[in-house]
Parts: sequence; structure tokens; C-alpha cells
Amino acid sequence: MALPVFRTKSIERSIQETDEPGHKLKRELSALDLTVFGVGVIVGTGIFVLTGQQAARNAGPAIVISFLLAAVVCALAALCYAEFASTVPVAGSAYTFGYATLGELVAWIIGWDLVLELGLGAAVVARGWSAYLQTLFGLPTWLAGDDAIPDWGAIFIVALLTVVGVVGTKLSGRVTGILVAIKVAVVLFVIGLGLFYITSDNWSPFVPPGQPAPGVSGGEEPLLQALLGVVPQQFGVFGIVAAASIVFFAYIGFDVVATTAEETRNPQRDVPRGILWSLGICAVLYMAVAFVVTGMSKYSSLDTGAPLAKAFTDVGVDWASKVISVGAVCGITTVILVLLLGQSRVLFAMSRDHLLPPAVARVHPRFGTPWLITIGTGVLVALVSGFVPLSKLSELTSIGTLFAFVVVAIGVVVLRRTRPDLPRAFRTPWVPVLPIVAVIACLWLMINLPVDTWIRFVVWMAIGFVLYFAYGMHAAGRRRAAEAEAEEPTAVSPAPEPHDRV
Repeated sequence: MALPVFRTKSIERSIQETDEPGHKLKRELSALDLTVFGVGVIVGTGIFVLTGQQAARNAGPAIVISFLLAAVVCALAALCYAEFASTVPVAGSAYTFGYATLGELVAWIIGWDLVLELGLGAAVVARGWSAYLQTLFGLPTWLAGDDAIPDWGAIFIVALLTVVGVVGTKLSGRVTGILVAIKVAVVLFVIGLGLFYITSDNWSPFVPPGQPAPGVSGGEEPLLQALLGVVPQQFGVFGIVAAASIVFFAYIGFDVVATTAEETRNPQRDVPRGILWSLGICAVLYMAVAFVVTGMSKYSSLDTGAPLAKAFTDVGVDWASKVISVGAVCGITTVILVLLLGQSRVLFAMSRDHLLPPAVARVHPRFGTPWLITIGTGVLVALVSGFVPLSKLSELTSIGTLFAFVVVAIGVVVLRRTRPDLPRAFRTPWVPVLPIVAVIACLWLMINLPVDTWIRFVVWMAIGFVLYFAYGMHAAGRRRAAEAEAEEPTAVSPAPEPHDRV
């Protein structure tokens, strides 16, 4: 008998629980809905902010290559996610996959990690939304923006989108679809109009020569530098890789598509399509924007919070900055909405497994959504986004996501060996080579993140361990014992021996 912490949950059991009364989610989503969700959460602060900042600080015009490298790493993980999501069409994403392959403790760790990724990510982006709104409408700085404590703009948008999440996943999809259409149109506008203002001299040199980065020490230095004493580099090949580890944040979110598998009409077919289509679309958009913006303005001038607007201002098209701000507000709105949706589904799966109190996993009788968890998630995210400055914590979202990718990639290899009989509508190619490469690539990006990010990550995980051993392990154990007792056959008294008639 395996120790409880290594006890896995069968695929069949996970799928069976999706039909439990009171815990059954509505299946309303199509491949198009999932693609819209994916694009909605990926196209956000990354394309509107990181493009210029990392071009100025690390990669120059070669930021295009950085986006490509980050997309390749995400694609490796996406192929692993696609196989899992088509094999285990259950809410919870990497948490559910980890439970099926690597055991209860690993499932808890990855679930706790996803709480960090999705919840903190939503809070970070909500503050960014507030800042763009303050700039767009000239709101008082005490009401919204970077200096507002509490940030009423961030609290408002989180509260509004929490209501949308409670009312229904389909409504969330429709709202997301409208806003995605607006922001993609703005992105295409940036690309189309910007092409007319490109100066080829701005791309020279395309890969600026490498040089030592400005003095970085203590917690701000990359973990690789702290361990090996490597001097961090700007520009050149090392600068391109350093930028890739940061712009990776721009792609965070395609994995949220997997959390909606239980609400998809045909998850075996549509979830892999939604994951891969959304990632491919966004990679092309990111690279095109990076190419155009660095051609419009010298990369060294783009280190600003609004590099796209700055590029158009530099070429004398000031009116375009307002259009870009509208696109940014719409774009960031969809990111918050989908991150809140993903967060609630992960907590829903953990509660259904009794690793968190099961009472909060009740589904609304009319809307078919986990309304208690959705409201609780919204309240916590609103408080964090309203009162906590999150600029230094945003890197935690990247490390949490990369860690989730590592677990999923390992899980694909494990499940292939332990359950080769399972039907797989989508199969990750070149197993185990591709998952191993995915793990190595994710670990490489992780060790390029700052030391203080690692320290915060370890502290967060330590808190998770305390909660698991104090509550989750025992609650899940009681549930398993009750299920085992219920499944035992009822003892039947032996029938009396027949007597011969005289």
C-alpha cells in the first residue's frame, strides 16, 4: 500500500466525479471559445509593456528572437498539456494531471503553485488595468493607478469580472470574445500602421554586441549568477536568452484553457485545439509587434511603461496612443477574467478532492458555476490588488508557471508508462525526448530569475506544505476511507443447508 502522500487518483475516478450531483459543471464551450479564452489571457501586458522594456534592457531589436524562444518553450509544454487535457478532461489543469500520475502530495504542491500563478497574476494585471484606465481618462491618482492605495480601479474591475464569472462560463466566453476582438484589432492596427513608419536604421545592429549588465547584486541577481558567479550580460546571445526568461510572462495563460476541460462539449478534440491555436496566434502577434515597434523607434528609447504608444509618439502620430490605450484596457480586462476563471476551477478541483473544504465546491443550481469559490477568489484578488504593491511580485507568476510546466512534462512520461491503455485523442510527439527537453528549457528559464523571486517561491511553498499536513492530507484520507467502506460488499449470511425430505 502506497503512503497517502504518494497515492494517485485514477483517471476513471476523476472522470466519474464530474457527474456528481451538486458538483457537475455545464458543458457549453467549443474549440473557438477555448481559443478565444487563450488569446484573451495571453495578449495583455506582455505585448503592451514587455516588448519595449526588454528590447531596451536586454535584447535590442532581437527581442523578436526572445519572443520566439519563449514561444518554443511554451509550445513544448503546450504539447504535453494537450495530451493530458484530452486524456483527463477534468477541471484543475496541472493539479489534476499531477494527481493522476505523481501522487497526492505533488498534486497539492502544483495546486498551491497554481493558486500563486493565477491569483497573483490576476492581481498584478488588475493593477495594470487600473493604471491604463487612469491614464486614458485622466482619473485622480488617489482613485486609480500606481500610486492609489487602495486602488479602487483594480478593486472595481475584479469585482465586476467576479460577477461575470458567477453568472456563467458561456457569458464569460462572450464577454471575452468581444474584448478579444477589440484588442486583436488594435494589435493589427499597430502592426499595419506601424509598417509605414519603419526606419531600417533602427534595426542596426539587430543583435547589439554583448556587454556586462549594470551592477546587480543581492536578491536582484539571477540565481544562475549567484550559484556560478556568472556575470550577467546585456544584449548579445545571453541578452536574448535573459529577455526570453522575462517575456515568457507574456505567454502565461494558455494553460488556463486546460482548466475548462470539464466545461467543454468535446474536450478530447477541442481542448488541444484551443491550447495550440491560441498559443500559435499569440506568438505571431507578439513577434510582429516587436518587429514593427523596434523598427519605428530606436530600441534604447523604449524603456517605458507604454512602449507602443511611445513608438507612435516618436514618429508624430500622437492620436494613435489613445487607440492603443483603449486596446490595452480591453486586453488586460480579458486577462483578469480568464485568470479568475482558471483560479476558481483549480480550487474547485482541490475542494472536490477534499484537499480543501468540500463545502465550497458547490455548483450554483441555475448558473452551473462554482459560485462560492468564484466569489471567494474574487474577494481575495480584489483585496490583494487594491492594497498590495505588486511590481516586485510579478516574477512569482513566471516561476510558478514554469514549475507547473515541469510537472506536466514529467507527468506525460509517467502516464505513458503506467497507463499505456488509456485512449488518447491527442498524443505528444517524440515522448520521452520532447518532455525532457521541455523540462530542461523550463528549468533554464527558472534559474535566470532573480534570487529574491526564488526565496518568495520557497516561502510560499513552505506555507502550502504546512496547510497540506495540517488539513489536506487528513481530510483526503478520511474521504478515501469512507469511499472504501462504502464500496465493501455487504456481508451475507450463508444459506441454510437443504434437508432431505422423508
